[in-house]
Amino acid sequence: MAGPPSYQFGKLVVTAGAALVAVGLLLMAGSRLGFFGLGGLPGDLAYKGRHGSFYFPVVTCLVLSALATLILWLVSVVRRP
Repeated sequence: MAGPPSYQFGKLVVTAGAALVAVGLLLMAGSRLGFFGLGGLPGDLAYKGRHGSFYFPVVTCLVLSALATLILWLVSVVRRP
């Protein structure tokens, strides 16, 4: 028995949270060990002035978006009947 819809949604939220924690820990560990070079890619905007600085990772956002799109597409292909 699957349970009420709120129970299913709760399971989804817990699973998504666990996945985000796992990805966060992987990124933290990888950045300390030098495995992930995200951020500072050519094309990212960086400005350093006298009174402040500004950084916007344009290319990093595009790369992460493309990876997320590819992963979600693969998941949808695998789950198709």
